[in-house]
Amino acid sequence: MTEPEPWAAPAPGPGVPVGPFHGLEAFQQSVRDALAAAAHEGWPEIVLSDADFDDWPLGERAVIESLERWARRGRRLSMLACDFDALVRRHPRFVRWRVTWDPIVVCRRSRSADPLNIPSALWSPAWVLQRLDPVHSVGISGREPERLVRVRELLNEWLHSKSTPGFPATTLGL
Repeated sequence: MTEPEPWAAPAPGPGVPVGPFHGLEAFQQSVRDALAAAAHEGWPEIVLSDADFDDWPLGERAVIESLERWARRGRRLSMLACDFDALVRRHPRFVRWRVTWDPIVVCRRSRSADPLNIPSALWSPAWVLQRLDPVHSVGISGREPERLVRVRELLNEWLHSKSTPGFPATTLGL
């Protein structure tokens, strides 16, 4: 057995789903499994993108525990949304986690975008999940290099050209 290249992303383990998914529960379970795998396998970077993250399981205790384990070693989390208002209202545990881990979290928003145009995806260098129909939670996940590159390019376009900083860890005021 050969050692992986030091620059290579870790391969996702058997707990990460691959292939199509249908329905909200399947989508949410895929997100849970992915974040657990990220913690276990040490994915260096994660990008989360959705119009508002309202139906993501980000406030669940198990998800926060996975994020805690994942964040411990110089990781980076990027998030993209139209706005983060629903996330703040619906996922207070995640908001507390985000404040704690502010140095590794970058949040961008695109308020003028049509919510249906914002990609609904979870990307890592090792695996990707993309909801092709966010309304019905229909999508696909996988680790094929062309899928990883295609989704990353789409997310980069939004993160770098179609969004501005948003969802600060603290709000400064007088």
